[in-house]
Amino acid sequence: MIVTVTVNPSLDRTIVLGGPLQPGAVQAAASTREDAGGKGINVARVLDAAGADALAVLPLAADDPFAVVLRAGAVPACTVPVDGHCRANVTITDPAGVTTKLNLPGATPTVDELAGLEEAVVAAAEGARWVVLAGSLPPGVPDDFYAHVIDAVRTRWGAAAPRMAVDASGPALAAVVEHAHPDLIKPNDDELAELTGQVLDGDLTEAAARIGRALVPNKVASALVTLGGRGAVLVTADGAYAAVPPPTRVRSTVGAGDSSLAGFLLAESRGADPAACLVSAIRHGAAAASLPGTMAPRPGDLPTADIPVAHL
Repeated sequence: MIVTVTVNPSLDRTIVLGGPLQPGAVQAAASTREDAGGKGINVARVLDAAGADALAVLPLAADDPFAVVLRAGAVPACTVPVDGHCRANVTITDPAGVTTKLNLPGATPTVDELAGLEEAVVAAAEGARWVVLAGSLPPGVPDDFYAHVIDAVRTRWGAAAPRMAVDASGPALAAVVEHAHPDLIKPNDDELAELTGQVLDGDLTEAAARIGRALVPNKVASALVTLGGRGAVLVTADGAYAAVPPPTRVRSTVGAGDSSLAGFLLAESRGADPAACLVSAIRHGAAAASLPGTMAPRPGDLPTADIPVAHL
C-alpha cells in the first residue's frame, strides 16, 4: 500500500489552444477537460493505473463539486470532512507544449479539520510501505504541518512505520528537511535551489547531484531531483544516478513530476535497485508529458526506448 496525502486538492481545468497563447486577445479553445487534481491525488491515480495498491487521503466537503470529478476518475480515496471547497487551477497549453498555469490558493482549514486530517493519515499508514505528502499547503496551515504528520506517523507505528516521501516546495519543504528527516524528497531544480540557497550553475545534472549530496544522508535519506526535459537525478547514501528521457512530443507538463514520483515508488515497492527506480521515474514522467491535461499515464503509455543510467 502507498498512501498519498493532498492537503490542498484542486479541480484542474485544462484548456488546449489551437495556437500560441495571445495575452489580451480572445481565443477559441480546441478542447478542454477537468480532472481531480492535487499532487498526491495525481500520484495515487498513476499508481492505481499501474495496478498498485494506493489510497489518496484528502479533505473534502460533502457538497463540494470536486467529489463528482474525483469519483469519475475512480481514484481510491479516503476523504476527511471539512467545510471549505477545493480550489480550482486553470492550465492553458498550446500545440508546442508551452504551458501556462493559474493556481488558486484554496480554503483555509480550521485547527480541528487539520487535526482530523492528521488522524486519518496516521490511521491509513498502518501497514503501508510509503506515505507521500505532496503539494502546497492552503493559506493558514503552518509551514511545519508535513513535519508534524511525519512525526505523528512514526510515533504511532514505531519500527513498523512506513517510509515518508515529500513533494513540496518553499517553507513546507524546508521545515521537513530541517526537522523530519524524510526518506525521500522530490524537488525540481528550482525547488532544490530555493531549499539550499545554492545556484545550479554549469551542468545542471552535475549541479543537482552535487547539491543533493549535501542533503543526503544527513538531512534526507534520498532525493529524486526532476529536471524537466533533461531527465532526473537520484541521490542516495550509496551514490548518485542520472538519466534523460527519450524524445517526447510534449502535450502538457502538468503532473509530469507527480508521475515521475509515482514511477519511482512503483519500482521501489517492487524491489528494484536505485538505477531501475530512476528509469521508472523517467518513463512515467515522459509518458505524462505526452498526454493532455493531468491524465495519468497507464503502462501502455510508457516509452519503451532504452534509458541509459549514468552513475555520477
